[in-house]
Amino acid sequence: THTHQELHCCVLFTLSCVFSVSGDLLVLTVATQETDGFRRFLRSAKHFNYTIKVLGRGETWKGGDYMSPPGGGQKVRLLKSALEDIQDENRVILFVDSYDVIFSSGPRELLKKFQQAKHRVVFSAETLIWPDRHLEDKHPHVREGKRFLGAGGFIGYAPNLKKMLLDWSGADSESDQLHFTKIYINPEKRKSINITLDNKCRLFQNLHGALDEVVLKFEDGRVRARNVLYDTLPVIIHGNGPTKLQINYLGNYIPNLWTFETGCTICNENLRSLSGLQSEYPVVVIGIFIQQPTPFVTVFFERLLNLKYPKNRLQLFIYNQESHHEPHVRTFLEYHESEYQGVKLIGPEEGIDPVTSRNIGFDMCRDNIDCEYFFSVDVDVVLKNEDTLRILIELNKPFIAPMMTKPGLLWTNFWGALSADGYYARSEDYVDIVQGHRVGLWNVPYVSHIFLMKADVLRTDLKDPDLFESATLDPDMAFCSKVRNKGVFMFVTNVHTYGRVLSTENYQTNHLHNDLWQVFENPEWEERYIHENYSKVLKDGFIETPCPDVYWFPVFTDVACKHLIEEMEHFGQWSGGGNTDNRIQGGYENVPTIDIHMNQVGYEKEWHKFLLDYVAPVTEKMYPGYYTRAQFDLAFVVRYKPDEQPALRPHHDASTFTINIALNQVGIDYQGGGCRFLRYNCSIDAPRRGWALMHPGRLTHYHEGLPTVEGVRYIVVSFVDP
Repeated sequence: THTHQELHCCVLFTLSCVFSVSGDLLVLTVATQETDGFRRFLRSAKHFNYTIKVLGRGETWKGGDYMSPPGGGQKVRLLKSALEDIQDENRVILFVDSYDVIFSSGPRELLKKFQQAKHRVVFSAETLIWPDRHLEDKHPHVREGKRFLGAGGFIGYAPNLKKMLLDWSGADSESDQLHFTKIYINPEKRKSINITLDNKCRLFQNLHGALDEVVLKFEDGRVRARNVLYDTLPVIIHGNGPTKLQINYLGNYIPNLWTFETGCTICNENLRSLSGLQSEYPVVVIGIFIQQPTPFVTVFFERLLNLKYPKNRLQLFIYNQESHHEPHVRTFLEYHESEYQGVKLIGPEEGIDPVTSRNIGFDMCRDNIDCEYFFSVDVDVVLKNEDTLRILIELNKPFIAPMMTKPGLLWTNFWGALSADGYYARSEDYVDIVQGHRVGLWNVPYVSHIFLMKADVLRTDLKDPDLFESATLDPDMAFCSKVRNKGVFMFVTNVHTYGRVLSTENYQTNHLHNDLWQVFENPEWEERYIHENYSKVLKDGFIETPCPDVYWFPVFTDVACKHLIEEMEHFGQWSGGGNTDNRIQGGYENVPTIDIHMNQVGYEKEWHKFLLDYVAPVTEKMYPGYYTRAQFDLAFVVRYKPDEQPALRPHHDASTFTINIALNQVGIDYQGGGCRFLRYNCSIDAPRRGWALMHPGRLTHYHEGLPTVEGVRYIVVSFVDP
């Protein structure tokens, strides 16, 4: 029963028109541009095989918007002219908005409920009256349900709708809602056109003023909205007025975008595959933002280098506000700048504020005709997944962010909902998404730290220079609010694990290697400083016994050893190696070494945590029945030099057990050295860098330090449980 005219329209608007089972229902909607919301509407319509005809494509929208005073007359004009072409008396027309509307069920159910309403035209109903409150008393009273008309959705027979629009001659900017309300509150017109309202939301659910009434209903692999006030299952959900965030939330599930049975059903739709491409990879500008002192910046750049993406298709925009990080940036560029397609650096001396820097970064992409994406990454992001950039590009969304967490916390780089004043609020599904119980693509109101945007969005919807400005909101919140108001959906994906965000609160910059002090704050510390084979020590017994009751195991990385040596040399206050030592209780040292104590550089709390976390478990494994709280009086780095103090005479340690870690390499950094246990006449004369010797201190293990004959040897020693 489709007219030639309609088929022509479908072709004209290049929509995948799937004709419905109910051949006599036609859906009309107005969309002057293809927004993310419009694409979502079409997807839901296609899911249920609705026949859609789009009006107003390519026209300039003059009908106002939901934030400003009434508008919508343009929709009435377009509808009126579309109805003129429809001659079939039995044709049922559904007229709905599209940007903020989703279908929750199919045409069959809609028509059945329309017939049960026993009227020729049914309008959606609202709790709130708009735009003219003075007309409240004129609305018919209802025993139960909503009393006021909503113009965002109505269904009716073509002749009745034509009659309703007969005397419309308003301007595009006039209110459609007011026009229909005046018809409805006029008893004669209401009766002659035969209009009623869908008081209990059986067909239409307007969300404005009704948020508490609507919940998601998961059943038998389907998701829909349920109105708990009237116990109805509306077919059409409309995020009218200021309820865009709620329709976005519901639209993450309805219809069947995510269900408990299937998981995410849209994660593999409309992908942009990069496999098989070599030189034609899209050009991406990566914006890197350093706005405060941040730990592990060197690691950040290492991870950037490891991204699996051709570097000759990447341009870097680096904004660094911190002079403390200049050497880190400089070193990275010195070695790697030439590998990238281009690099632009803004340093602290240029005095450019963070907001301006973000706009400059966007412009670097906007102004480059080859740039297809802008990838924004703050320096406190730990990009653990080398495929992150590829994965995000393949998802083919205008705006997408990978979910980032902070270990042990429910913190992430997105918010599931907003409070009334635009700040954080927890959405119902937030914890499930963070913990990975729900995995998919989520349209959210706020993301930060890292995101990928298509360049054409930056050049069109988001071309304004004031994206970060707001009288009341922080720049990041202002930015997200502008992106949302332009109708661009911000998606976050948790399909893969991408990485985490560092904690920067307690980062001090008063040492040479400040990252060493991060043992309490960030798991990065372990990855950077603890030997890759350490986990095998406890799991697989990866421990050697070079002498009786002496245990030898890997504990520090080369970087840890290097940083400890450099930190001590930077501090520089080595002891004189005499017996008088006012750093210790009693002021007398029986077996002096040339050393620097951990408490001199303010490292004793961190050292205690290191002993507790990485040494105590080994002690308890190797000396069964002995339990340690890893208390220590002394922990120090010792320096042996042929012309300074090459060796150490035989002695007992003032400890229950001692830890002795080699910090540099025999045969490369020095010759000689090692440790000899006299009672067993057993020597370890080829210490391995980063490996710890653990041995009893007092009674049995009388030992000496063997002479260093060339170079400089460094060890770190700890007397545990004095």
